[in-house]
Amino acid sequence: MLNVWVTGSTGQLGNELKILSSSYDYRFFFTDRERLDITRSEDVENFIGLNDIDIIINAAAYTAVDKAEEEKEAADTANHKAIEKLALLAKKHSITLIHISTDYVFDGKNYRPYVESDAVAPQGIYGETKCKGEQALQEINPKKSIIIRTSWVYSSFGGNFVKTMLRLGKERESLGVIFDQVGTPTYARDLAKTILDILPKIQNDTVEIYHYSNEGVASWYDFAKEIMAMGEIDCKIHPIETKAYPTPATRPHYSLMNKNKIKETFDIEIPYWKESLHKCLHHLGEITT
Repeated sequence: MLNVWVTGSTGQLGNELKILSSSYDYRFFFTDRERLDITRSEDVENFIGLNDIDIIINAAAYTAVDKAEEEKEAADTANHKAIEKLALLAKKHSITLIHISTDYVFDGKNYRPYVESDAVAPQGIYGETKCKGEQALQEINPKKSIIIRTSWVYSSFGGNFVKTMLRLGKERESLGVIFDQVGTPTYARDLAKTILDILPKIQNDTVEIYHYSNEGVASWYDFAKEIMAMGEIDCKIHPIETKAYPTPATRPHYSLMNKNKIKETFDIEIPYWKESLHKCLHHLGEITT
């Protein structure tokens, strides 16, 4: 039986991996920063040896996109330096490392869905530190290790766009939501299932990058409209431009990702974003059918 260690266990993806773990024939170990700081190499190596770890799913990250503009060191420690240390240990102990990255490594100026080989050009500190983490993992190059870039993640756990819209929609008569940023939402449970399904199929000698989000296309405005419609919430959603809602960090205007590589390599199907949103709202108790 394979021993699988999941970092960032209290985050959205980590929690969804916990939910699904009982359906898979692996022995799981879940840790968060309080239990094990992944930047402390000696502690991590002891943990790996004690539990005979075969696979690491790194779901830990600094994800506060705007705060990262001020907290550069904290973001770099979590998103870059910690990955470098994990990669070195993965290589030393022949461990498979699955690292989760982001669409924010791109500048959002593309005219077609990004493929894995497209040039990276992060526009903010968050994206920059995630990019450095990717590059460190590729340079160290532990065997049978992969990077999965994802986008617009939400779930029934933690804080996210879906839960924010549900709350605000019940409190207000109308909301302005950005319409000129386009991408695809990702239900963390779908991503978690994909990761667990592909684990025994990962056989690459050099680090490979894959893109994963749900299928389809949406703006944040479209996403919000669908949340209100499915939840039967009487809140008017108005489209606004990005410039009407300034933030410390620059977001990509276009972050569609081409998922053909992961679908063809591992023979998987990816659900349409509206179908997955419906499932999430059902888990949240917002809809019953």
